[in-house]
Amino acid sequence: MTYRDRRPLRACCAVLVGGLLATGCAGGADDGKGPEGKGSTSAAPAPTKAQATAPAPAPTALDFTPDPKRAPKTEAEARRLALAVVAGPDAWAPGYVKRTPYLSDPDYWPVLGANCSWETGTRPAGVLASVTAYSEIPATGGKGVLRVAATVTVHRTESDADWEMASTLEEALNCPDQKLRDGERITGLMSLGNPFGVGGNATAHDAIREGGSYINDAVKGKQPYSWYQSRLGQVTVATVVKGAPGYQELNGDTITGTAQAQVQALVTMLQRAEDELEVQS
Repeated sequence: MTYRDRRPLRACCAVLVGGLLATGCAGGADDGKGPEGKGSTSAAPAPTKAQATAPAPAPTALDFTPDPKRAPKTEAEARRLALAVVAGPDAWAPGYVKRTPYLSDPDYWPVLGANCSWETGTRPAGVLASVTAYSEIPATGGKGVLRVAATVTVHRTESDADWEMASTLEEALNCPDQKLRDGERITGLMSLGNPFGVGGNATAHDAIREGGSYINDAVKGKQPYSWYQSRLGQVTVATVVKGAPGYQELNGDTITGTAQAQVQALVTMLQRAEDELEVQS
């Protein structure tokens, strides 16, 4: 797995929060109300039995047909694709800016050691390229610095990408408490994996959500930690949020939520990957 720090969407986004799946569709700004919530002012009569129609059948396969001719086969091709797909601050939400440094080193590949500490390793032979873009919301209004990152990893084959997804699930099982670096760690990690069609996953071949607590010795208290990862063919994309004071996963009356921006960045990368790899009509 890569770094653990590592168009407005008119699509349905699956948001994994705290082990539960909440789904929602957005056609623009989202005021946080459900389509049939208390905010509805529709005066239309309730449908009668005669008006009711059977729900449309759920899709049985992802609507994605890759073009073998467009699949990257060299490191240079893979890095070009990764840079075209990775989510910068604009893909998250207003207020996010680039961090310094903004992009990871081309050869950077972290590994989880036997002692559950993240270390610098060697990029596997099955990985053509991996790029991480680092963004943040600067400290403001009594809130801490919210640091996020987006990662794109291009594998040689779909099987290689599938193996990375499986390894990611195992990491949380084997190491629920992990050291990111000196002074930073995550605890109580739990992971949930959903292949396409399971648990609301309608955007990728496979999806993973990890959640836990983020502890920074320089900041008082525990903060939320969340890692979302999805696979589309030979490409995996991931977004990570290391929480900060003044933030939580879901929007509250006085606290800013991070989940919507995190999912938006993830789905944006999936859409970009489709555009880069799919058969063109």
